[in-house]
Amino acid sequence: MENKSNEKVDLTDFSFFNEDKKLAEYGKALHDLRKDGVDKIASLKNHIYALKKNRLIDDEVKASSIDEYKKGIEAAKKIALENKEAEKKLAAEAVAYSNKLFKDNIQDFIKSENQKQEQCKAEYESQIASIMQENEAEKKALHDEYAETKDSGELTRKLNVLKFQLNSSLAEAKNKYRDAVAASKEAKNQAYIDHVQKNISLRNGRTNLKENMVLNFKDYIYKFKLSSFLLSNGLYLAILVFFIVCIIVAPLSGNGNLLSLPNIFTILEQASTRMFYALGVAGLILLAGTDLSIGRMVALGSVITGLILHPGLNIVTFFGLGPWDFTTVPMVWRLVLSLGLSIVLCVLFSAFAGFFSARLKIHPFISTLATQLIIYGLLFFGTSGTPVGSIDNEVKDLLGGRWILGIVNNEMITLPKLIIPALAAIVIAWFIWNKTTFGKNMYAVGGNSEAAAVSGISVFRVTMGVFIMAGVFYGVGSFLEAFRANASAGTGQGYELDAIAACVVGGISFNGGIGKISGAVIGVIIFTSLTYCLTFLGIDTNLQFVFKGFIIIAAVALDSVKYLKKK
Repeated sequence: MENKSNEKVDLTDFSFFNEDKKLAEYGKALHDLRKDGVDKIASLKNHIYALKKNRLIDDEVKASSIDEYKKGIEAAKKIALENKEAEKKLAAEAVAYSNKLFKDNIQDFIKSENQKQEQCKAEYESQIASIMQENEAEKKALHDEYAETKDSGELTRKLNVLKFQLNSSLAEAKNKYRDAVAASKEAKNQAYIDHVQKNISLRNGRTNLKENMVLNFKDYIYKFKLSSFLLSNGLYLAILVFFIVCIIVAPLSGNGNLLSLPNIFTILEQASTRMFYALGVAGLILLAGTDLSIGRMVALGSVITGLILHPGLNIVTFFGLGPWDFTTVPMVWRLVLSLGLSIVLCVLFSAFAGFFSARLKIHPFISTLATQLIIYGLLFFGTSGTPVGSIDNEVKDLLGGRWILGIVNNEMITLPKLIIPALAAIVIAWFIWNKTTFGKNMYAVGGNSEAAAVSGISVFRVTMGVFIMAGVFYGVGSFLEAFRANASAGTGQGYELDAIAACVVGGISFNGGIGKISGAVIGVIIFTSLTYCLTFLGIDTNLQFVFKGFIIIAAVALDSVKYLKKK
């Protein structure tokens, strides 16, 4: 094809793609190649889909029509196959020409829009100067008028009116200037959008990764506002600066390299079990709730696991029963029993708290606080606070040990096995939140429970479902916790605050309906890394709570500011 048009593209409008004759010829030629092939296939498939959904048409008529459509599809497929190579070649040629057209004209177009902005700025400044000049003249006239009468009250009143008129005129001029600049920026951004959309249409709906990346970047720059960016990411930037300082200070203070692989793997190992608690409470925070019983759930599951997996006779009695010796039971059944009991008990206590919140509308803060106290009392009374001891070394190494990766710089590198179940939990939680009806209902109930109820969603079932799901995560997490340390009724002290804080830092809003699983994951890693960094630098454990406290209040404050802005 040869370009039959040598006319200059009109840069007063960004729709130059629609004005180019050669590009229009490409579009027409591609349409002719596709209309009896791929386009007809798509059209006939849509007809079949609509026909199947139509309940007013007789089944026999439906079947007959569908058969005809299918014959048409088979014929169209043959045509599409015949035209495939020609269509592919022509589409590539058309896209190449579209890219060249865009490249040849975009700079002139941007220059034209920048000139418009400069012109608008000059007009705005001139208008402001004129408004101020007129205002000064009117003020002088008023002062001269009332100089003889000395009526200061009337003069003040008229000066106030004049000031109000001045502010109104200045605001009107400023808004007009802002609108003009915004329109110019929108035109430049729209030019890129038109370019990508034109290429997509030339490729018959097929997208291009590079184009999408460039378009997303341009769109981000177009919508970027420093104030919004700092509001959304200010806390992360502050934490990042803190970590950078720790990385620099650690070698200088003689503590070694904080970013070594062993340290990173240790952080991930510590984060792995806590990931379960954050994933559990994240659903409750999404419903504008919370859970204060996490720490006691951890202790409950860990104690049960420690009792069952202890090598030999237990040193702990439970409510005066025992001690027991489970070594006669095959290890696989001991694992199943300990994991199963841990999950069942955590689910029962979580559902207990959830029932009062879902049915009686008691805030989860109260219902989970009560559950926390019940579990705490039962555990300490039942075990007298005595640690249950370590679990069998063989199974501890099997599930909670490490894989040896090799030696780097004379240092043994090992990968914690607990990372694997944590990754599995993240994938499962993400799937539930994003790919299931239950997940969508969670967002609906968290955003506005009354509106969700009106739309047919059972708020009770969703709330109970979230509490039960949290119990499952707590149960698995507490089972794995026993592989890290000797369990007792005091295990997990303060874990609920770390889990809640991790979710809030990760962007899961206490106001409900806002948040992502990725946020909870990032929050857990941030908090675990923070604790490890402070310990690595030798900061007193009690002082570490101060750092955590500041981060929590900052995260909640930023969340509240964003919520108030939206309102």
